[in-house]
Amino acid sequence: MDGAGAGRRRQNEVYRAGVFGHSPAVPVGIRRLQERAKRVLDARAYAYVAGGAGDEATQRANRAAFDRWAVVPRVLRDASVRDTSVELFGRRLPAPLLLGPVGALELVHAEADLAVARAAAATGVPMVFSNQGSRSMEECAAAMGDAPRWFQLYWSTSDELVESLIGRAEAAGCEALVVTLDTTMLGWRPRDLDLGHLPFALGKGIAQYTSDPVFRRLVEERAASAGPREPQPRPTPAAVKALVSMAKAWPGSFRDNLRSPLPRAAVETFLSIYSRPSISWDDLVWLRSRTRLPILLKGVLHPDDARQALDAGVDGLVVSTHGGRQVDRSISALDALPDVLGAVAGRVPVLLDSGVRSGADVFTAVALGATAVLLGRPFAWGLALAGEQGVRQVIEDVVGEFDLTLGLTGHTAVDQLSPDILRRVG
Repeated sequence: MDGAGAGRRRQNEVYRAGVFGHSPAVPVGIRRLQERAKRVLDARAYAYVAGGAGDEATQRANRAAFDRWAVVPRVLRDASVRDTSVELFGRRLPAPLLLGPVGALELVHAEADLAVARAAAATGVPMVFSNQGSRSMEECAAAMGDAPRWFQLYWSTSDELVESLIGRAEAAGCEALVVTLDTTMLGWRPRDLDLGHLPFALGKGIAQYTSDPVFRRLVEERAASAGPREPQPRPTPAAVKALVSMAKAWPGSFRDNLRSPLPRAAVETFLSIYSRPSISWDDLVWLRSRTRLPILLKGVLHPDDARQALDAGVDGLVVSTHGGRQVDRSISALDALPDVLGAVAGRVPVLLDSGVRSGADVFTAVALGATAVLLGRPFAWGLALAGEQGVRQVIEDVVGEFDLTLGLTGHTAVDQLSPDILRRVG
């Protein structure tokens, strides 16, 4: 059975362990996986990962879009040997799957991005380092060896900081730059608003910044130029916890940080420069001149934007709704995919993000024309439940199901998939 593909190998591993009374570290089914994660996470952490914009109509639309497509399996085709791999930017990947950027993972698990990096490296699936990571890109890269990784970029109001982050990504061995365009401002997220919770305001999810020399200089300048502070309200337990959280986020001695103005200045600096709403197509010229890495634009949903992106010389697109976290009642990512693919006409890779929960979802997206997909929330739930082992299991489960779906529909390679094997049922 070990030579029969990722799916049967994964099944064999689970069933053999079951003979000895052992079950998987985390639930295999996505619904139970999320339910279990909800039980172990506090309300703020769960809301941050699970929540979406507004009434979360876009989140529901992302899932409903997958339900409108059905696979039509073919039979009596030799599918005993299968190849789930794809090539992307000169790298052969084990499957058309990457781990998408998820910020502030310290809310979910103490090892945060580092556990995800180790799991990604163990499976060969690329990790897209989050610009809002809880561990620096250098620390994660050191844990990954020569395994593939990319870097997500949020365009700060400081171009000097943007340039510094890009240089660090190159030095850390990142193989592509994913510029996130749909979060120039935070979307309206009721779950977080009801709890009054923004992790970045507590110093969480800003490790890429506090580890950056340009950002640290900006923080020191801000602290040095600060005038007399206005009278502060009487401290509350929550305020004390917030100060402790900020002190932990700043490099150096925790004890010294409690007395230093720098941790608080770091949060204030981050909140003031986090993202730039004025970013435009003209900025891509500057970006192209600053990096040798392939540039992908994430958040493209309109075919006209896809055409303009190609005219600007980008190397790939990611069709994404940011997991439904930015614009409520947006078109779903999967529904936007065909028109974007039509506009691109095969000239650059087009990836899909948002709503992907399983290997069958990966199969559907690739059959519709996506080069690969980005997985988000499922691996965060695995991280919450079992750290690195949980993330690794989620990856192996998704790849395993994709492999079995490939074979059970009569296919042996990813390039055999096309819209012809699907039927629209809704």
